[in-house]
Amino acid sequence: MSELTEARRELRFGLVGLAHPIGLTSKRTIDIILALSGILLLAPLLFICFLLTIATSPGPALFRHRRVGFKGEHFDCLKFRTMAADSHDRLSRLLETDPEAAAEWRTNRKLRNDPRVTFIGDIMRKSSLDELPQLFNVLKGHMSIVGPRPVTEEELERYDSSVSAYLACRPGITGLWQVSGRSTTTYSKRVACDAYYANNWSLALDIKILIVTIPALLVADGAF
Repeated sequence: MSELTEARRELRFGLVGLAHPIGLTSKRTIDIILALSGILLLAPLLFICFLLTIATSPGPALFRHRRVGFKGEHFDCLKFRTMAADSHDRLSRLLETDPEAAAEWRTNRKLRNDPRVTFIGDIMRKSSLDELPQLFNVLKGHMSIVGPRPVTEEELERYDSSVSAYLACRPGITGLWQVSGRSTTTYSKRVACDAYYANNWSLALDIKILIVTIPALLVADGAF
């Protein structure tokens, strides 16, 4: 039995859970209120990011990436596009010619100096503006305001025994990992943060993470 199948079985039989159903309902209600408020308040900024993306680089404004969410359901995670149209070719060329970059990619699935990222895309990434469209993912119920970062099926294999903890949550726009160094930390610490969040969730923890998120964004802490 695969780890994903086993994790789904554990969730179905209640062996792993984020919180009491009342707590989950409260969290979902708060998510809807915050997402709607955010979309309304940030509408001008969303429009500016949309225009800058399509004006400075050929291609669509939004990027959709298939991710694994709550209870193993897949969804399209939305972001403003931050990469060039030929990003796949650029990455392939770099990994073939730069062993150091190839090793960094194998370890973190990220590159500190990523040749695929556009000038505007780099600014949006460092300020996390590229993730603003995920407010619509929250409204649809695919994501939460606070939770683990959404991962791909391939990344989920790296969670080992913590798969069930990840699947017990809706992925979040911000979360414990994001305020704990983000890309400057190891992937194992990211997994540990997600597991801790799932096993110790409370509304108070969500509020604490939201408060810490603001200064982390202002200084672009660990973002690349």
